[in-house]
Amino acid sequence: MSDRILVIGSSGQIGTELVQELRTIYGVENVVASDIKEPHNEQNGPFEVLDILNKEQLENIIKKYQVTDVYLLAALLSATAEKNPEFAWNLNMNSLFNVLNLAKEGVIKKIFWPSSIAVFGPSTPSINTPQYTIMEPSTVYGISKQAGERWCEYYFNQYGVDVRSIRYPGLIGYKSKPGGGTTDYAVDIFHKAIEEESFECFLSENTTLPMMYMPDAIKATVQIMQAPKENIKIRSSYNLAGISFSPKEIAEEIKSHIPNFSISYQPDYRQKIANSWPQSIDDSSAKNDWHWNPTYSLEKMTADMILNLNLSLKKKVI
Repeated sequence: MSDRILVIGSSGQIGTELVQELRTIYGVENVVASDIKEPHNEQNGPFEVLDILNKEQLENIIKKYQVTDVYLLAALLSATAEKNPEFAWNLNMNSLFNVLNLAKEGVIKKIFWPSSIAVFGPSTPSINTPQYTIMEPSTVYGISKQAGERWCEYYFNQYGVDVRSIRYPGLIGYKSKPGGGTTDYAVDIFHKAIEEESFECFLSENTTLPMMYMPDAIKATVQIMQAPKENIKIRSSYNLAGISFSPKEIAEEIKSHIPNFSISYQPDYRQKIANSWPQSIDDSSAKNDWHWNPTYSLEKMTADMILNLNLSLKKKVI
């Protein structure tokens, strides 16, 4: 039987673009999108409303479409999770258990579950952060992702569950709005630059963080899931790197396209979160095991973001 895929959390920043890419690869009818609410945008393939905390509902959808692979993207992100810690823990952990247990029972064959640079903390080496290092996360999101990594590894070791994971850095894309993450300033800055030519940043100017352009994140996600099982040596989560930059550096790059753009800085509670995260990532394990290699530089990403956002804004005006 061919791969039949369920993407949970398909309306989010990653899910929006991942569904499109998977449908291009595997065929529209073989990729089921799902989220807790009906999507705002028109769907070109199967869609199901799904509360991921309802295991029975999840199992019914998997059986209805004969799903083999699940991409579990539903989660409460860093800044949002800090406002509602108990709900964030419940959603982030029990959604994972529901999917892991269905794989343990043989209902599904393969799982993708994203981790994050939020698993690291203030005591982690911040430059070229190693694959194996001290992890003392200081946010609810980070704690839930670190716990999730341990459970993924446990289910692989104990039950042979084929679960695969990457630690996403901050993600930047033009197809969806910012989703409540600490790194989302790097998405919002482009919208404000084009629409208002000014931006107030909630991080200080020299806060360097690991980032990645969405096409690279999608490429990595597909690549790790398509890799032969024996190539996946790490069953907790792989470090993944793209571009590291500060708000000041991305603002300078935007100015090369929008000369009148201005930026101001008003650090808030998210500054403390950002200070606990790495500045750059060592992803040599991903490169060695499944031949990961990013495509986009800061310059190439900035040019592409501005081009595509301008195109989408013109469509709205028309």
